[in-house]
Amino acid sequence: MLRFRSESVDRLFQTILNLESIEECYEYFADLCTIKEVQDMAQRLDTAILLNEGLSYQKIIEQIDVSSATIGRVSKCLNYGSGGYRNAIDKLADKENK
Repeated sequence: MLRFRSESVDRLFQTILNLESIEECYEYFADLCTIKEVQDMAQRLDTAILLNEGLSYQKIIEQIDVSSATIGRVSKCLNYGSGGYRNAIDKLADKENK
């Protein structure tokens, strides 16, 4: 079980699952997070996707201007984490292939 699991976090995640469109996501996340926080999350997902595709740290830095520390953290989560990145990437790929 994840250390940050709580009723409050469950409620947060449920509100995200209840969103029905990209536009609703933009509206919700604009209220919930700063622009920088959303951009940082998107950048970490992009990093995970590129690592999953086998790109080197240097190529990732060139493509999305992310720090090597961030790449290292994402790589650790991708390879040894709870499987969240891998699951999300797989589902994204499945949806894009339909």
